[in-house]
Amino acid sequence: MQQKKYNISVEATLEVIGGKWKCVILCHLTHGKKRTSELKRLMPNITQKMLTQQLRELEEDGVINRVIYNQVPPKVEYELSEYGRSLEGILSSLCTWGEKHIAKVYGNTFDVLEESVLNDHLK
Repeated sequence: MQQKKYNISVEATLEVIGGKWKCVILCHLTHGKKRTSELKRLMPNITQKMLTQQLRELEEDGVINRVIYNQVPPKVEYELSEYGRSLEGILSSLCTWGEKHIAKVYGNTFDVLEESVLNDHLK
């Protein structure tokens, strides 16, 4: 198998956390374990199929853990792995930049951002 080559290291980062939903999922998981149904409720515009696919990819990359509880009915939760916790600074910086961008483009973050635990610091 041929070893992969990157032109710039950010390509490796984006390979793991790139796309529309992965950073959003990871931001929600910085606030603790979540069940699939909780993530779906927090992200109403994602399809169940896409959510499942993104969770599987993040798990395969070692960024999140899938915690299975041995009970009936089965209970599954997702959490950041120790490796995934190393992304918290990056995720925080992305949120901060997004807030500044929203303020620049729209003038008021309150009119554009949904109420969410992730946005509580803006109050």
